Amino acid sequence: MTHRPGPVTRVCPDCDGFPVVAITTGTRHRDGSRHVVPAICRTCHGTGTRTLARPLPVPAGR
Repeated sequence: MTHRPGPVTRVCPDCDGFPVVAITTGTRHRDGSRHVVPAICRTCHGTGTRTLARPLPVPAGR
């Protein structure tokens, strides 16, 4: 059998592998903890990686 590697994955160039972050709004809850809003990377949709497209083979000859 021929070895077929899976798709090549790379770190997302937009989030550098940190796809979900918490941003504070500046307000506090009654218990004193901060109110945070999660932000998810739009490019990788929260996975932290991007699948690279494989180049199409070029036909030989004319």
